[in-house]
Formats: sequence, structure tokens, C-alpha cells
Amino acid sequence: MSVRLDHGKDELEEVHEINVTPFIDVMLVLLIIFMVAAPLATVDISVDLPASTAQQQPRPEKPLFLTVKPDLSLSLGDDTFPRDQLGAALTQATEGNKDTRIFLRADKVVSYGDLMEVMNLLRAAGFLKIALVGLEKTQ
Repeated sequence: MSVRLDHGKDELEEVHEINVTPFIDVMLVLLIIFMVAAPLATVDISVDLPASTAQQQPRPEKPLFLTVKPDLSLSLGDDTFPRDQLGAALTQATEGNKDTRIFLRADKVVSYGDLMEVMNLLRAAGFLKIALVGLEKTQ
């Protein structure tokens, strides 16, 4: 309850208004506390990752490139074949070795879904070692 002092009267009257000044002061202090504490709550850890000591895998002398063309036809090396013959063509090219790494490359216009379909065909044929080929950008 607050009281207003009026020098003209001897009687003090009750004032039915809330004094919001202390409330505003508390809110500003809390705002400053949260503004200071929020950046400190985020974790920013600097990590210097170690270098790998693993030996580089030797590159195959003659890599096997499977190409997805813009018209979604498939080529193995220079030979083009239909999708339903992918397994037979890969088995013939790898001489039945399912551990051969297949280098898969696709044109920019080929959608991600079409590329995944080709990868699923490779998996269904038993070829699980697939490498995606891209161009390196030079600065």
C-alpha cells in the first residue's frame, strides 16, 4: 500500500496505484544478467585434431567408372547399357570380384533420387564399395 504526502492537508489518503519503478529496476537488472550470461552458456571449444597415421590406400591401376548421363543412361567405361543389365555388366567387368571399388560419377543435372536409384542397383548386384567422384575446385 502506498501513501501520498500532500502538504496542504493534515490527513493522509491511500493511493491505489502500483509503483512500477522498483519493478522496472529489477527487470533491467535481470535483463543485464541474462545478456551477460547467455554468451557464456554457449560452448566454444577449440580443438586441434590430430593427423591420421593410416596408410593411404593404393589407387587401382585401372579404375572402374560407372557414369550416369543426363538422359539417365548408364555407361561402364565407354560402353553404354540398359539399367536392367547393370549387374551382369559389372560382374563381367570385375571378373566376379564383388570387392572391386566402383567409382560412380553423374552429370550435374541428374537428380539425387536418380543417383540413389543407381546406388541401390549397385547394392542389389552385390557391389558395396562405391566411391562418388567429383571435381576439385581450384582457388
